[in-house]
Amino acid sequence: MKLLTLFAALTLGTLVSGCATTDTATRNATNYPIAPNLALTETAQEALPAAFLSNLQISKILVFVPQSLKVSEANRYYPSGDIVWRGDPIGNRHEQVKAIFESAIKKTAQSVEGEIPTQVEIEVLRFHALTEKARYTTGGVHSIKFRISLRDTRTGLLLAEPREVKADLDGLGGQLALEADRRGQTQKVRITDHLAEVVRQEIARPGGHENAKLGMFQALNKL
Repeated sequence: MKLLTLFAALTLGTLVSGCATTDTATRNATNYPIAPNLALTETAQEALPAAFLSNLQISKILVFVPQSLKVSEANRYYPSGDIVWRGDPIGNRHEQVKAIFESAIKKTAQSVEGEIPTQVEIEVLRFHALTEKARYTTGGVHSIKFRISLRDTRTGLLLAEPREVKADLDGLGGQLALEADRRGQTQKVRITDHLAEVVRQEIARPGGHENAKLGMFQALNKL
């Protein structure tokens, strides 16, 4: 059984790599661009107690989606690219992804009722949702990665070291996707709610979010 599973994964991986020759993603780059507004020149306050972090209040949101992230509009099962998004009309995908993160963090803010005014800073590193072809057939994985920093808005000092967060979410396909759409659970709604919860976990405890294990499709996202 293990041999059959391995063979299936390798076969699918070959097919995927064969259909993704024209779009080149930057997701494997080792040095991600940092927005000027997110330049981290201070050292985070050391060993902040959990009680302190649980007393944060989101007072400002800053989201940066680097223009260097490559957008793909190819309607393939797995197009190569850093940003793959179909949940909004064709337009500026960088701005659309930024708006999704901003909406998600605003939802997070409703459940964070501390006293320390905090700026949540997000740098998007990858936002790979499903194409039309994948959504209405096989489904897949919404592969999302970002860097998060928390900053005291009064002092400008970091409250915790910046950290990378992987926030993958199962992408519904076929009949499940159609039924979800009818219930109002579109890709955009599901991803926004998911990111809101991920950010809440990261604010409550740095590194508190554990990325879901979503099987073969998730493994292909790492290729």
